[in-house]
Amino acid sequence: MLDAIETYLALRRTTGFAMSTAEYLLKSFAAFAAERGQTYVETKTAIDWAALGPSVAQRDARLRAVCRFVRHVRVEDVGHELPPANHFGARKKRRTPHIYTTDEISRLVEAALRLRPTRGLRPHTQATLIALLSSTGLRISEALKLTIADVTRDGLLIRETKFRKTRLVPLHDTAVAGLQRYLARRRPGSDDDPVFIDKRGRPLRYIAVKETFDRLVDKAGIRSTSARRPRLHDLRHTFAVRALQGSPTGRGRCGAHMAALATYMGHVNIYATYWYLEATPDLLRDVAMAGEAFMSEGRLA
Repeated sequence: MLDAIETYLALRRTTGFAMSTAEYLLKSFAAFAAERGQTYVETKTAIDWAALGPSVAQRDARLRAVCRFVRHVRVEDVGHELPPANHFGARKKRRTPHIYTTDEISRLVEAALRLRPTRGLRPHTQATLIALLSSTGLRISEALKLTIADVTRDGLLIRETKFRKTRLVPLHDTAVAGLQRYLARRRPGSDDDPVFIDKRGRPLRYIAVKETFDRLVDKAGIRSTSARRPRLHDLRHTFAVRALQGSPTGRGRCGAHMAALATYMGHVNIYATYWYLEATPDLLRDVAMAGEAFMSEGRLA
């Protein structure tokens, strides 16, 4: 079974998936099955192994890892049994994002510019980072990995992203101007130097950005409508929602806009982009009205 697992992992990695978690899980399952003298996947064994997970979500993830492997290997060897992927009945729950208003983003940037030392680089670093995230929808990890060489005439070159893909993110003229002002103040050295640095000139760390951002949210007087506080990652959600709100009219054009947004944001699966509809009441209302019209009159609204 291990040879089949290695072949499966190698194939998936050639398509851009890291597969580190899958490798750990599948090799753990193979060892578990070997203890029972099994060289093929059997449903009961897969469920028994998955049930060792400490939570329903983890048990579900373990079993689904085996199911994905079996779907691949059964193309050549039907001796493997395919377990029911939803055996544990787990459902992924996404946290409701805070959608920032234009005024709230402006207040965050203004609060960042008041950080100390007022004549140092730190206020401009934090303000530029917030402005860039809100205007591009980048993941914070992508922004912090940017080097001077990644800032090109055509936009930002985002290398080896979450799904090991590289993409080019175009910038609005105002974003270009703001980034260039920051770089002039920052006085970059070589092309390999990071764009965003701390006071010692080292790459800015996520934990430092998060802690500062949480304080800025309080200073800007931003309150969430839910029990959880607004997050740094919600700037990405906000960008996607505003992009969908400004999409062209017409179902066909809106569908094309959705596909373009998925590519722009670096989503490996368009279903991740469709989720942003749920975070936008007016867009979700439009989807509901279209569904109601189709069910009652047999037409799309």
